[in-house]
Amino acid sequence: MSLSIHTAEVAEAARILAARRSSGSTGPLLPPHLRPEDFDSGFAIQQAVADIYAREHSDAIAGWKCLLPSTDDAMQVKTVVAPIYAGTCHSGESCPLWPSPEGLARVEPELAFILGHELPPRPEPYTEAEIDAAIAETRLALELIQSRYQNPAQAGFFDALADGLVNQGLWLGPRLNDAAGLILGRFELTVACVDAAEGGAAGIRTQAARHPNGDPRAGLYWLVNFLSARGIGLQAGQRVITGSYAGVLTLPLDTRLQLSYGELGSFELSFTARTR
Repeated sequence: MSLSIHTAEVAEAARILAARRSSGSTGPLLPPHLRPEDFDSGFAIQQAVADIYAREHSDAIAGWKCLLPSTDDAMQVKTVVAPIYAGTCHSGESCPLWPSPEGLARVEPELAFILGHELPPRPEPYTEAEIDAAIAETRLALELIQSRYQNPAQAGFFDALADGLVNQGLWLGPRLNDAAGLILGRFELTVACVDAAEGGAAGIRTQAARHPNGDPRAGLYWLVNFLSARGIGLQAGQRVITGSYAGVLTLPLDTRLQLSYGELGSFELSFTARTR
């Protein structure tokens, strides 16, 4: 591993980003001497943030977000990988999150793969069949989105990588409809505000939703072996999300919402603002 910044600078950058993550606050880009200029430096800061956050909150990594590596227009490889913390994973009818500056929830519709047994690091790569066998269940999910930078548009990819790639948590919904022959790569996404008084729905939004990699398991297959090569295993019970089907959705707080993932299933929830 080759770092563009020194170990002491990794630790200093991590302290800044971990403090923002803990408080739900944002701030400017890291000082120039602390900004990562390559994947190894960004990933090192990210993992140092994880160590600080886990220690200060008695928390642990409960999952990962990932996507197959891609190349942008400037031919820069983007390796999407970031941890998700147990204390920021939620389920049930109410989901707390840090709202956007506009007072809204920012989320991404995804599927979450829940592991039924450990996949420890090992010299030889895991096969797709071995990884499939480790999946205990698949759930409808929402990734909870927040950048710790005041102006995320100014952040480069490695800045975002250091900060955990805008992840602030995960909401786990119901198990995937297990009917045979379901297509997992695409569905019709419907979002509606539920009128509890009338038992109806209003403000319906429908759009075509497609997984960026086609097969939502593709990123999982990549992640297992990427982490294994770095001496990191996955544990039973950990969740893995592999990319948004519809970018970022901006949704109201304190409003009963119904989301349908077509034939894959549906759920209702409301978002509330975190205070700590």
